[in-house]
Amino acid sequence: MTIDLLDAAAAGMDAQRAALDVAARNVAAAEAAGPDAEYDRLAPIFSVIDADDGERVEFSGTRAMRGTNVDILTEMIAVMNASRAYESDAAIFDVGKRLAEKTIDLERL
Repeated sequence: MTIDLLDAAAAGMDAQRAALDVAARNVAAAEAAGPDAEYDRLAPIFSVIDADDGERVEFSGTRAMRGTNVDILTEMIAVMNASRAYESDAAIFDVGKRLAEKTIDLERL
């Protein structure tokens, strides 16, 4: 049970890290293209994977949003959302880690 919790939280952190990478890539490409150039915004794609121990979310790539240029405000909102989700997953991972430590401590008694 505890390992499942740790696996789910780690998968969520991986997915949100990938979303942060996509937002950073969008901003970098738009800056490199210049103010008058057009650059299609990339959006992260997530998949729900059914495993023996339950469902988990994984980053499965990006897709170009044709006709949508990169907007710094949109990317900053995406960064904030991914950061908050990452922090939530990290907190869940910490709870699972403490639960595992307490379980090990109880077995020693």
